[in-house]
Amino acid sequence: MKKKLNEMSLGESGIVCQVTGEGKVRRRLFDMGLTPGANVFLRKAAPLGDPIEITVRNYELTLRKTEAELVIVNIKEDK
Repeated sequence: MKKKLNEMSLGESGIVCQVTGEGKVRRRLFDMGLTPGANVFLRKAAPLGDPIEITVRNYELTLRKTEAELVIVNIKEDK
């Protein structure tokens, strides 16, 4: 199932499949390690949901909602 990064629930993990947006914002997300194929895990969210903290490439990264909604993630289904 595909979701935007900002729509993930706490404790959910997935794999980045697409980074939308353009220009400097997209380049910045790539530079922070959010590239297609990267594993992400939603660790924390502020009370109002902005910002969120994820684990990507073995480090913690904090993103604003506006940045997180540009990243499409394929959610791992636990069965």
